[in-house]
Amino acid sequence: MISYLRGQLVESLPNQLIVDVHGVGYKCLVPLSTYDKLAGNPGEVTLLTHLHITERDHTLFGFATNEERDLFKLLMDRVSGIGPKLALAVLSGTSVSDFKDNVIRGDVAALSRISGVGKKTAERIVLELKDKVGIVDTWQAAKGGAGANDPSVAAQTDAMLALIALGYKQSEAQKVVGDLVKKSGAETITADRLIRDALRGG
Repeated sequence: MISYLRGQLVESLPNQLIVDVHGVGYKCLVPLSTYDKLAGNPGEVTLLTHLHITERDHTLFGFATNEERDLFKLLMDRVSGIGPKLALAVLSGTSVSDFKDNVIRGDVAALSRISGVGKKTAERIVLELKDKVGIVDTWQAAKGGAGANDPSVAAQTDAMLALIALGYKQSEAQKVVGDLVKKSGAETITADRLIRDALRGG
């Protein structure tokens, strides 16, 4: 799996970038948000990537931030009917923060205005992310709940989001993280440690 590329940006188009890494040119399909962040920067760039493999093709997708890549993968993994092209269109049509706000509010109208989404897909996004997965509760907590500036709370939120991305339901992730925090007592906790301990079974 290719996790990221670091090299010279040699070609940029609104939907793709080519990065030269030690003489090898990697073509990455990118959302407009990534293009806007990187296309104007001459010289070396770092591009986070996701390799999508099918029987017919291997396609490399690129992102300027972890938040973009995480949302891309979440849409593909957790919303039925959304593949890489539509997930990329979502990121091109709205910012990550606006997308999360619209899902939190259940604003189907705003989501359906994204090119390629439509009302039915927007409804499915809200249903499957908000009602089934439950990730929206964690987004809300991360956005500005009590203790949002507390490093311990931030670590717990990051750990819960990571576990949800790995297949946990929101309620399961919350319980596992809560139990681990209780066990840790007064020790300083980090998201990495919580995730590692959760995957080890405590």
